[in-house]
Amino acid sequence: MNTHLKVTEQQHLPLNLTINKERLLNRIHTLAQVGALEGGGVCRLALTDEDKQGRDLVIQWMKELGLEIRIDQIGNVVGLRQGLEDLPPVMTGSHIDTVATGGKYDGNLGVLAGLEVIATLNDHNIQTKHPIAVTFFTNEEGARFPPDTMGSLVFQGDMSLETAYNIVGIDGTTVKENLQRIGYIGTAPVGSQNIHAFIELHIEQGPVLEHEQIMIGAVTGVQGIHWIEFTIQGTSNHAGTTPMALRHDAGIVAMQIATYARDLIKKTGQGQLATIGQMKLMPNLVNVIPHTAVFTLDIRNTNQTILDETYQKILKFAQQVAQDEGVKLLHRDIAKSAPIAFDSRIVDCIATIAQQQGGSVKRMPSGAGHDAQVIADICPTGMIFVPSVKGLSHNIKEFTHDHDVERGANILLHALYQLANGHVISTVNTEVHK
Repeated sequence: MNTHLKVTEQQHLPLNLTINKERLLNRIHTLAQVGALEGGGVCRLALTDEDKQGRDLVIQWMKELGLEIRIDQIGNVVGLRQGLEDLPPVMTGSHIDTVATGGKYDGNLGVLAGLEVIATLNDHNIQTKHPIAVTFFTNEEGARFPPDTMGSLVFQGDMSLETAYNIVGIDGTTVKENLQRIGYIGTAPVGSQNIHAFIELHIEQGPVLEHEQIMIGAVTGVQGIHWIEFTIQGTSNHAGTTPMALRHDAGIVAMQIATYARDLIKKTGQGQLATIGQMKLMPNLVNVIPHTAVFTLDIRNTNQTILDETYQKILKFAQQVAQDEGVKLLHRDIAKSAPIAFDSRIVDCIATIAQQQGGSVKRMPSGAGHDAQVIADICPTGMIFVPSVKGLSHNIKEFTHDHDVERGANILLHALYQLANGHVISTVNTEVHK
């Protein structure tokens, strides 16, 4: 299409204006060669040499598109395309760091699709009222330095720069040491930013869209998460000589709690999830009653009330079975985050565009955490999901079909255009959407 719109007041782009699929796919596959693993995966842990190479490559592409590059003190990178007016930017992006056995699409799709939107607007000389910014945040995964979404937390103002700098990674080095080593301590200040709106395109990382044969997820928010570590202290004894009624078995109590949690979630419904992800029994011998059991419980829901009620029910049951078995129960919170609701106007915008382009759409929450949930505290925010084959992610076999990549990027193109011309959100909205 050769349409050239120097200045436009129209609300929508022509529906047949699309991104360049081959250009986007080429960038995805090129970036995936940095830290490539056998079998098609990627290992590009935050602030490693591979992360530096990936950063350098993406910044090179940003410069080729004429973007102004801004690197802040935690290493977040923003490429800005100027608008017709001096207004807060509409931002899109995600992250380019991966877990140790990551795939090509998690995070990377959102960043590179953002660049493809800019390239498409440049191709057709289309300008927007608001600037458009494409960003990638430092250490979203948290695989080398806890916690996850570190870069966006510092960007948004919920974590201090000093706290982030002093975090020690899995190799014993600090965030600041590694930012200095790879040359990515920028000069731009951190803290709450003035952003008109934010959209993150991401693979679903789950099986729902594929299972239901739906093309697009218009993400309504991110689940609240509560992680608890339980420690049960009983008495070791001989497995063959100790009558069942005289045992103080830490292991059986742990398993009773795990089974109760699973049964409770089945009865609760309403999107409630529960997972026992880690369990250790000590002394971990085939013929010895465990004296200690340590296990984690991960519970999630988009409804804070149901999440809290689930936690209280499980805790009450755990206390009762521990008492019945004559063991000691300890527990501590190891992570806790409230549910986040995305801006309904942006959710509606994404759903409408998907339908206009002939795609089926599902309004759905995100089961995983994303930078978007952090940015939602400072500006109207939304997310677009595209299907993940077999629901795989954080896996070298992570895959999203080319046509789904293209469809998601086209929806991002049209949504960003509408946002950047003030047609979805007419004024800067400072309301916190939770």
